[in-house]
Amino acid sequence: MSVPHLFRCPISLDIFTDPVTLCTGQTYDRQCIERWLADGHRTCPVTMQALDDGDTTVLVPNRTLRHHIERWLSATTDHSLPESADDDPSLAALKRCLQSDATSAAAKIGALKKVLALASESDVGRACMLQLGFLCVLLPLVFHAAPAVPAERHAEEAEQLALQCALSLMPSNAAAPQLDCLNMLKKEDNLASFVRLLGRGSGRAKAGLCRLLETVATAAATRDLALVVAASPRVWQALLPLLQQQHAGPAPDARASEAAVRAIAAVCAAEPARGSAIHHGAVGALFRHLSWWAYGKGGGAVSSALAAVEALAETEAGRRAVARAPGATRILVRHVFMMSSSNDGSEHAAAALLAVCRESRAARSEAVGAGVVTQLLLLLQSQCGARAKAKARALLKLLKSR
Repeated sequence: MSVPHLFRCPISLDIFTDPVTLCTGQTYDRQCIERWLADGHRTCPVTMQALDDGDTTVLVPNRTLRHHIERWLSATTDHSLPESADDDPSLAALKRCLQSDATSAAAKIGALKKVLALASESDVGRACMLQLGFLCVLLPLVFHAAPAVPAERHAEEAEQLALQCALSLMPSNAAAPQLDCLNMLKKEDNLASFVRLLGRGSGRAKAGLCRLLETVATAAATRDLALVVAASPRVWQALLPLLQQQHAGPAPDARASEAAVRAIAAVCAAEPARGSAIHHGAVGALFRHLSWWAYGKGGGAVSSALAAVEALAETEAGRRAVARAPGATRILVRHVFMMSSSNDGSEHAAAALLAVCRESRAARSEAVGAGVVTQLLLLLQSQCGARAKAKARALLKLLKSR
């Protein structure tokens, strides 16, 4: 059983939270259509019908659809979990169990396992729990003030399970209003708990926390939190060492390393966060990460690392940091032409090299010596995108005039 098609926003594909109707008769989630219009679009996303300026400001709440969704959720909730002779099977009961301070750690573990199973196996269950506010219940079970005495094994298990549950319920749409509950990390104790888990948790937990950090960096509801996180020295002290675990550790550590790279790239995409990233050593850590991959290997992790380097190289401090990083120019040259299914990494490498070489004669000489001209010509002959070719041509022109 799945969420009825009419109950999903055509933009996010998530269940409606605040359905509104355009003049075209199409219904969207309010935050999704407002973001679409704010980006400058002047058409209906489904019908592509042109909208007048006056039409973009008229969003009529679809109360009938919202009523049907609420009735469907209510009817579905009581059948979302298997019946048990000893337990109330409703989601409301599960929520009360997780919220109560009187619930034992063992009982919470049992409830969390039910939540995780339901979120993993049932589209309906996931939608119901998200709408019923489970995310705001789960996050405090993960992030909280450190206990005065070492946590018991059951408490640690509950914490890990709560993190898995929260990640399984995390909306894919960056404009989802449910992501607002992540702002609990603005509190010092909660952020300290995040850092503690990022530094001492299992490889699986670290990977999950990095995915959560990527969500924080990209979600509309957590823009201020993203700046708070980026300004925290403790976050960088826990995050950057994860980049060194890609080969030495077991598979969970490698997954944590790749997730950390993507989180850093997401954080560095915001210009106000770049100064802090550079100050805390992100440039050197990224190049050490890149130096460990064999030529053309690494996939999305390499592309994300290069995207972060490109973003940081857009600043003067970032370009200085790249110039100081051992072997940085040669590493970028090596990644200018990558034999992979995606040319994103090549585009980022070429853009970063262009930014650095524009200001450094030494970098230009080193790049030429490392074979950048051949790499750029190969890139231009490949099926790369227009932006990558533009960067390659600009870099060739710059090197010719050196």
